[in-house]
Amino acid sequence: MNVPTTLLGLLEPEPSHGYELKREYDSMFGGGRALPIGQVYGTLSRLERDGQIEIEGAAPGDGPERKRYVITPTGVARLEQWLGSPEQPEPHLQAVLFVKVVLALMSDRPVKAYLDAQRKAHLARMRELTALRKSDRLSKALLADYGLFHLDADLRWIELTSARLDQLKKEFVR
Repeated sequence: MNVPTTLLGLLEPEPSHGYELKREYDSMFGGGRALPIGQVYGTLSRLERDGQIEIEGAAPGDGPERKRYVITPTGVARLEQWLGSPEQPEPHLQAVLFVKVVLALMSDRPVKAYLDAQRKAHLARMRELTALRKSDRLSKALLADYGLFHLDADLRWIELTSARLDQLKKEFVR
């Protein structure tokens, strides 16, 4: 996730405070993994330093004054450039799971057991995402579908690899 440009996108419709941005980010994109507040303010500081946002004002709060951030034309240009640039298709061919399979084969470890454990982990995550699909928000359901499709592809790879372990082992045994 590109946190700086995501925060720019959240700021574009209206100015916001750091805590508001964090809450909105976590709600829309967190997927159960909250954005640390220190990362939010560190990112906002860099965006301000780079002229992509500026402080529109401050309001008193329970603690220090709450700065209200607004996107600048430079920030809008960065956001537009990022939105218009295609993402690198994933996954990369250096997938961690593939590396684990090869290293386990090379050391004569129980690869099948490792793949079975990975399959169980994938299926558990798929159950969580399937429950999320039942959300009343279309955005959450679509995000869950995205994850489910990727996990399904991983599961197909796990099945294919499990069926070909003997052949694969010949390539990597020293």
